[in-house]
Amino acid sequence: MDNYKASKEAFVSNMTGSSIGHINLVSSAALASIGLYSAFQSRFPPHISNHPLASCLVLVLPLLLSMTFFTDSPVTLALLLLLPTGLLLLKPKRDSSVVLPNSTPQQDSGTTPKIEPFPAVTTYRAHMMLMTILAILAVDFPVFPRKLAKCETFGVSLMDIGVGSFVFSQGIVSAIPILKDPTYLTLPMWKKLPVVIRKTSPIILLGVTRVILVKGVEYPEHETEYGAHWNFFITLALLPILQVLLHPLILRLPVSLVGILVGIAHQFSLSWFGLENYVLHVPRTSIISANKEGIASLIGYLAIQLLGLSTGTIVLPPSPNHFRRQQQALSDRSSKRRDSTASPSITQRQNDKTAIVLFSYAVLWWSFLGITKLLAVGTNVSRRMANLQYILWVAAYNTSFILGYILLDLCFFSSPLSKSVYSPTSKLKVSVQSPAFPASNASQAKQLGNPPPLLEAINKNGLALFLLANAATGLINMSIQTMYTSDLWAFCILVTYSFGISMIAWALRSRRLVKL
Repeated sequence: MDNYKASKEAFVSNMTGSSIGHINLVSSAALASIGLYSAFQSRFPPHISNHPLASCLVLVLPLLLSMTFFTDSPVTLALLLLLPTGLLLLKPKRDSSVVLPNSTPQQDSGTTPKIEPFPAVTTYRAHMMLMTILAILAVDFPVFPRKLAKCETFGVSLMDIGVGSFVFSQGIVSAIPILKDPTYLTLPMWKKLPVVIRKTSPIILLGVTRVILVKGVEYPEHETEYGAHWNFFITLALLPILQVLLHPLILRLPVSLVGILVGIAHQFSLSWFGLENYVLHVPRTSIISANKEGIASLIGYLAIQLLGLSTGTIVLPPSPNHFRRQQQALSDRSSKRRDSTASPSITQRQNDKTAIVLFSYAVLWWSFLGITKLLAVGTNVSRRMANLQYILWVAAYNTSFILGYILLDLCFFSSPLSKSVYSPTSKLKVSVQSPAFPASNASQAKQLGNPPPLLEAINKNGLALFLLANAATGLINMSIQTMYTSDLWAFCILVTYSFGISMIAWALRSRRLVKL
């Protein structure tokens, strides 16, 4: 058993990863599968297109194939998904025209809009969670290429981006309370901190429980990932607390700027104040040094969450400029009363504008990443230390893929709450009040552009499913020697595992179990 434990630890250690371009191509299966699903959904009745088994085949299986048999040929997989998509587009849609509500949604008298679920964000978060859930088990089998496993110190891989994307995604939804009540930023710290600590305490408890269980059953560990006792749950629980401490800065500065400043400060500590040398070379002789990776990377993950928060303030409200206007009003106390009555909140989604702003940020983050690579800031991308290059890579990757989901949504569906849509006859952009659209039932309109019900179910209980996936991964690893399993048998196990998790999500779609 000890020999297998050592072999298993070596099996997932000392990886150097792949390339950013390759990771983007592997991940493109997610966008291609949504394109296929959208074409399928718009041409077949819901009882067929939304059936959970059909959804698994279209939305889950391509992700699994992308990280196993098609890792070295991701373009081939994308083409295999695009081919049926193109054929489906030749078939007429179920509806001859775009269905829109009878009237334009009424505007509220206040300044705070209702934060409606945004289909593209729901799809992105669910797909990100699915890829994470699949990878944490798949990495234990040889069918999962080693270049997609977490890098030892420097490098990029699918699992490296998965960790950062999880934090970025949590940052997006952390924008909801601020958007609902912007004055939350101005509340005294002593009022907010106890509430946040109480909400995150179950996650801390999960982290401690995981440590006890892993040590108790002598489960194979990778110490250089987070440390001897630290784990991802502890990082996840501490980030909301640290974010609250930065509310005074968020009140006065753009959130993206705060995130970048935190990332730069973290890189300074790594490069000029010896933190990188401490992480890489100091022996584990104390409780601090034993968990040096988890402690040292915490500020880097905070920067990632802040950049996720910034993205959330752009994509969640109907207008991408809404939070900036609220921020300006709060920072200028004298204008607060005037602004609270001057402009009604926007309830029509401005998806075109959101896509443009998001594109600008994607270009910005990719450009910054290119500059840091050119100047060799922090040597290379490092998830282990969550350095500046890693922070920028996570931000660029996630912003780009959210933009991709929004563009797919705009191509296949016209949102009933969008300020402008495309006429089904002239193909020209017109207002929702235009007579080009017949009056229809609002409930029918709401169905258009909704996220796939399976992904909606996964997003609803994402954290609970992540915990379940961790438990299932542990049980499978204790039941069989995964690293000696044939590729075909391993793939069968992974299909059963992924479909099982999906079916559990489907069964629990009517209620939320855990919320961070």
